[in-house]
Amino acid sequence: MGQPLIVTRNLTKDYYLEGYTVPALRGVSVEVAAGEFVAVMGPSGSGKSTFMNLLGCLDNPTSGEYHLAGEPVSRLTGDALAAIRNRRVGFVFQNFNLLPRTSAAENIELPLLYSGLAREERRRRALARLAEVGLAERAHHHPAQLSGGQQQRVAIARALVNDPLLILADEPTGALDTHTSCEVMALLQQLNRRGITVVLVTHERDIAAFAGRIIGFRDGRVVEDHPVAQPVDAVAMAERLAAEPA
Repeated sequence: MGQPLIVTRNLTKDYYLEGYTVPALRGVSVEVAAGEFVAVMGPSGSGKSTFMNLLGCLDNPTSGEYHLAGEPVSRLTGDALAAIRNRRVGFVFQNFNLLPRTSAAENIELPLLYSGLAREERRRRALARLAEVGLAERAHHHPAQLSGGQQQRVAIARALVNDPLLILADEPTGALDTHTSCEVMALLQQLNRRGITVVLVTHERDIAAFAGRIIGFRDGRVVEDHPVAQPVDAVAMAERLAAEPA
């Protein structure tokens, strides 16, 4: 593994609701090396989604430090935070977050709209990423014309279009059946083998088993952090499921 891509030190996050302080994170210190595949687990309200939002530069901590690729980002706001986010991080969500009246290629181009790239270069990059996820022939299809698994592949291609160092995947298989989930996890494993760091939020132990490390949250604290001795091979699992009788 390389040098740490993610470093948090005593990270806290409080929310203020009707005069009450609700602590979501309570002093989280974690390092993730470049090239790791990490699953973040925990029950609802454990802090895992808040942690993901902070890692993705979608929010600021109440206190503590966060360095992403050596840059101190915990005190950045507004445009500076957005610039780090757009340059370093790709996001994949449970419900795909695709624009319904926009083609697959156009959805993938969205993160590039403010990059200053010419339209032809934006389209070239989008089509290249679509080919990487095995959907080159679906460039002009709208989300409603795609299966759930295909929509998630488009979402992953969109996450890749800016060549991020880090993919943050928030319950990416939550809306998919078991076989399709394995196919999506196989794609994330493939990207990880290429050197992209993947941090996956999931509440399913079976999905976490595809990662190389599990970090568990409860009540805003890390209560579990260990390597996975032998991550499940998602390609082999998908093939096994496909071979089973209906």
